[in-house]
Amino acid sequence: MTVLVIGATGFVGGGVASHLATDGHDVTGLARTEESTENLVRQGITPLRGGLDEAVRAAARFDAVVFAAQLEAQQEERVVGDLLDALAGTGKAFLFTSGSGVLLQRTAGAWSEDSFAEDDPFTVEPLAAGRRAVEDLVRSAAGRDVRAMVVRPGLIWGPGDHGHMSMVYRSVALTGAACYVGEGLNTYSHVHIDDVATLFALALAKGSPGALYHAVAGETPNRWIAQAVADDLSRPTRSLTPREATEVWGEFGALILAASSRIRAPRTRRELGWSPTRTDMLTMVGDARLRSIAAVPASPPVQAPSTR
Repeated sequence: MTVLVIGATGFVGGGVASHLATDGHDVTGLARTEESTENLVRQGITPLRGGLDEAVRAAARFDAVVFAAQLEAQQEERVVGDLLDALAGTGKAFLFTSGSGVLLQRTAGAWSEDSFAEDDPFTVEPLAAGRRAVEDLVRSAAGRDVRAMVVRPGLIWGPGDHGHMSMVYRSVALTGAACYVGEGLNTYSHVHIDDVATLFALALAKGSPGALYHAVAGETPNRWIAQAVADDLSRPTRSLTPREATEVWGEFGALILAASSRIRAPRTRRELGWSPTRTDMLTMVGDARLRSIAAVPASPPVQAPSTR
């Protein structure tokens, strides 16, 4: 199958593109720069040099298009709409990469008992309303003879990621402690990049038009992550207030580290036969790259606000 991967130079798209190429697909990746072009060639991926408009013009030449780029909400909706228009009436496959952030719950570090299967109703996180609209746009394209599907992973981890584990290691450089927010019982369901890539391959092979597929393999509360990092570095753990968390991770990072987003994947497992093999995110603890993040000189430790 000929496959165009938009976002092939990124963490998720790169993992998907490499997996599909290894599986024997003829994979092309969008490349904006000469450096990106060279990197794709080294991975055995054919580069398509240009921007998003070039991808739209080229889309119908391929058997399938995988969208794994990270764009601002309005641009994402416009580009995805243009790609679906280009594929309308062809019966070709279009896979859109979403994320479980659409059902994020602001729990301030507290546990949430809510866990969502693919088509369970939920209240969308306002910051992700645009992404949810794009999910609906993609799924509705099945009515225009596009084999369009949405893949909604949890927190994706693996070599080179910049997710929760990296952020907790970074908090050590900033505060001297492995940090979490509040009680630290909140959790993002997670999945390894290799298992995400396998899911994309299965969806291309036998996914249903209009389907939504979750990708999730396990859950690890943030306090457990912090404790594992603290043990690795022989440092203490520390609970942060929301205000302190913003000073350590920035406003958006603090939102993510304080939230819960729990998903299940019954449809994915049932329809695609998907079975993840990497279920323990804590196996990343001790990785040399992560330890180097904690060792980077940083600004002075964040002090707790005065209680006087």
